[in-house]
Amino acid sequence: QVQLVESGGGLVQAGGSLTLTCAASGSHFHFGIMGWDRQRPGEPREWVVRRYADHSTDYAEAVKGRFTSLTNSNIASLQMTNLKSEDSAVYYCFQAPSSWGQGTQVTASS
Repeated sequence: QVQLVESGGGLVQAGGSLTLTCAASGSHFHFGIMGWDRQRPGEPREWVVRRYADHSTDYAEAVKGRFTSLTNSNIASLQMTNLKSEDSAVYYCFQAPSSWGQGTQVTASS
């Protein structure tokens, strides 16, 4: 059974940086599809990044150039720079087909 645990969220000033980490037990991120989503209060969950089986990566337009997704064995990280208030959300990592972490809160204060 795959378990994903995110960490690294917190409060940061707008313009600052944070790195989220997702640790997988029972799996690793080398193969298959993985990614990060986020959800703001009262809004539907939205995708942030997708890393595909060929290791190509897509970023949502809102984060392109500011966020970087990396994987190494069973650890995935999301490096976030120049954070904006609209980046404030709960961030979830996932691994296909259906494994999700519990989420970690990111708050960027303006």
